[in-house]
Amino acid sequence: MARLTLEFPEDQYCYSTHLTVRVTDINAANHLGNDSMISMISEARARFLFEFGVEETREDGIGIIVTDLATTYRAEAHARDQLLFEVGVMDFNRYGGDITFRISRPQDATLVAMAKSGFVFFDYKRGQVVEMPAAFSAKFPQANWLG
Repeated sequence: MARLTLEFPEDQYCYSTHLTVRVTDINAANHLGNDSMISMISEARARFLFEFGVEETREDGIGIIVTDLATTYRAEAHARDQLLFEVGVMDFNRYGGDITFRISRPQDATLVAMAKSGFVFFDYKRGQVVEMPAAFSAKFPQANWLG
């Protein structure tokens, strides 16, 4: 099976936040578990969207829905490690794009993981994918609009 490789341009990161690994995030192998990393990525995504004034679901029923998530692990993280989540966007298309993550441990400059979360805009009232609002794409000129 081919291995997944995630690498992103440096200039597309536009937000960062810190999250601390909790004791409850540790698995039987005594490091940060995959399920907890996914939760931390989701939290970083929510903080990123909030920072840019993007509601995950608006009153009119239009919102963002995650379509996929890919994660590659480079190093272990342990309880009480403070992790830096650098977040960016790229590869916009008519309906959505990718939110990217570089997760590191600043204390020793270790790259812990890379991740990519695909998203589309979705009309929850009609139950269908809709075009990306121009107001959203205008916030992120670095996202390499693919048309």
